[in-house]
Amino acid sequence: MQIIKPDINLDFVGKRKAALIFSAVLILIGLISLVVKGGPNYGIDFSGGTLVQMKFQEKTSAGDIKKALQGLDLGNVVVQQFGDDPREFLVRAQETSTELKGLSIQISHALEEVYGSEKVEVRRAEMVGPQVGKDLRKKGLLAIVYAMIGILVYITWRFEFRFAVGAILALIHDVLITLGVFSLFGKEIDLPIIAAFLAIIGYSLNDTIIVYDRIRENRGKYGGKGFAEVVNRSINETLSRTIMTSGTTLLVVLALFLFGGGVIHNFAFALLVGVVVGTYSSIYVASPLLIFWEDRKKPGQVPVKRNA
Repeated sequence: MQIIKPDINLDFVGKRKAALIFSAVLILIGLISLVVKGGPNYGIDFSGGTLVQMKFQEKTSAGDIKKALQGLDLGNVVVQQFGDDPREFLVRAQETSTELKGLSIQISHALEEVYGSEKVEVRRAEMVGPQVGKDLRKKGLLAIVYAMIGILVYITWRFEFRFAVGAILALIHDVLITLGVFSLFGKEIDLPIIAAFLAIIGYSLNDTIIVYDRIRENRGKYGGKGFAEVVNRSINETLSRTIMTSGTTLLVVLALFLFGGGVIHNFAFALLVGVVVGTYSSIYVASPLLIFWEDRKKPGQVPVKRNA
């Protein structure tokens, strides 16, 4: 099934410089947000601390809950609504020690004194030590780095080194933009989000490989027409497949984001951003980077111009 004819001739490579500027602006905005906010907003998995998920029988507010917990020696406490249910909240205490293992019981008793007996339900309690959180953060970063190195080796073996560099830069582009969006929206980075980043890398790479494979095939057919035209033709020929794959994936991820509940909300949000950015980078980043590489090798070559 093809929703776009393979002989369509849109000028993607002609917009590569504008796309490069657009991507640079998005990455810069994300980096500025990270600097202003002092780095990513790490969740309990990476920052360490104690988290308790509570559900109340009646509606309340984060301020009232925090006021009810003032009698407990919990250090810096953050209370926030969990998901769309106005009766469900998360209580986070960044100070973690062995004495806080009974934190859920302490919090439950303190809240029952204010809201009434059996009016508060503890749905989840987690505790991560600061050293464990630091170790998990390091391992999560290493997982992404190792994935990038493996991809670099694989694409160099299957195609050429310049193809591998283009793919890696496109993947770094996708991760940086997704991380920047998380910073702008104040969303937490935890272990499920690292899994989402790896899924984004895999999804974006798959789309890039399809285009690269067509470029390699078309170089033998149309090599005399110039490399820029070969790249543009390849993107156009795989455009129908790209739109159908991305469209169906987005429908599933959007359903997870809207109806999956608070537990996987951030994970689905990361995938939602990643699929859109990954599709964009396969067309406007990964493949056009090959042309920049080619132009650098042949500085005297005049770029091929075409009408959109």
